[in-house]
Amino acid sequence: MAARQREDIAAISRKLIEDAKNGIFKPVYVLMGDEPYYPDLVCQAIIDNCIDEFGKDFNETICYGPDVTPEQVVTAARRFPMMSERQLVVVKEAQLMKGIEEIAVYCNEILESTVLVLLLHNAAIDKRKALYKSVQKLGVVLESPALRDYEVPSWISRHYSERGLKIDAEAAALLAESVGTDLSAISVETDKLLKNLPEGSTAVTVADIEKNVGISRQFSIFELNKELSAKNASKALKIAAHLGDSAKFNMPQAVSAIYLHFYRILKYAALLSRGSYPSAEDKAAALAGVNPYFYREYDMAVRNYPLPKAQAAVSLLCEYDYLGKGGDGGAAAPGDLLKELTAKLLSL
Repeated sequence: MAARQREDIAAISRKLIEDAKNGIFKPVYVLMGDEPYYPDLVCQAIIDNCIDEFGKDFNETICYGPDVTPEQVVTAARRFPMMSERQLVVVKEAQLMKGIEEIAVYCNEILESTVLVLLLHNAAIDKRKALYKSVQKLGVVLESPALRDYEVPSWISRHYSERGLKIDAEAAALLAESVGTDLSAISVETDKLLKNLPEGSTAVTVADIEKNVGISRQFSIFELNKELSAKNASKALKIAAHLGDSAKFNMPQAVSAIYLHFYRILKYAALLSRGSYPSAEDKAAALAGVNPYFYREYDMAVRNYPLPKAQAAVSLLCEYDYLGKGGDGGAAAPGDLLKELTAKLLSL
C-alpha cells in the first residue's frame, strides 16, 4: 500500500476517535483488515465513549464471533436502550461468526439509537455483497492493510512525532527490524520506552532503543546489511555467526530483509547504468522506502555491487530463500546457511 494511503488510514482513524470522544457516532461500523492496530484503536475509542459507566450494564453488549449468530446480533441491535439515548453492540473477532453477511438485513432497517460495531482481525467482509455496500452508505468501513517491511521505519517516525518525539533514522530502522510489521507491538515498545526516557526528552537515539527495547545494533540484520554494502568481510561474517547462533534466529525472515536491501541496490544500480546522474525524484523512486539519511550507504553499495553483481546477489538470495524454507531437504542448519550466504555475497 502506498505511504500516502497509509497516512490516510491513520488520519481517518484519528478523526473517528475524535468523533467518539465528542459523542459523534455512526449507526454501523465495520473495522477490518490484515493490520489490526487501527481497527482496535477505533473500536476501543467507541467502547470508551459511547456509553457512560452507569449505563454499561444495561446498554452495552460485547460478544465474540464464535459465540453468536447473525440473528442474535440483529436481535441485540434492535433492542431499545434503557434510560439512555443509545446502546452499543460490539462483535469482536467477527470474522469467526458464521453467516456474517446475514447482518445485512439489519442495515435495511437500522435503529437510530443503536451503535453496532463489527471488528474483524486479519480478515475483511466481501466488498461485492450487501453488508459491505450497506455499511458504506450508512456507516463506516475502515480497512487497514498490513504494512510492508520497508514502510515500517517511516511509520515509526510518524508515530513518534505524534507523541512529540523525534527518532533517529537508524533507531527507527533498528526498532522496525526487531519488532517487525506488528504496529501494536511497536506501540507497546514505544510506551515502555517513554516510561524510561528522562523527563523532558524530545529525541530517541539508537542507544535508547538498544537500552530499553533490549536489542543490539551491533548484531542485527540492519548492521549485517550495512557491512555487506561496504564488503567488510570480517564484521559481516562475525554478525552472521552471532545471528545464526541465536535461539530466535529465523532464516526466511533474515533472507527477506537482506533480499529487500539488495533489491534496492539492484534498482539503484539499474538507474545509474543509464549513464547520467539521476535526479532526486528518480533516486527516491529507486530507493522507495529508504530514509534519505541512508542514501550514502547505497551510493557505496552500488560501487561494490554494480548491476551484474547486484543481479547475481538477488539470484543468490532467491536460492537461499528456497533453502531456508527447507528446499533440497533442508539439510544445513539455518545458522550455517546464513554464514554461507554471507560469504557468497561478499565474494561477488
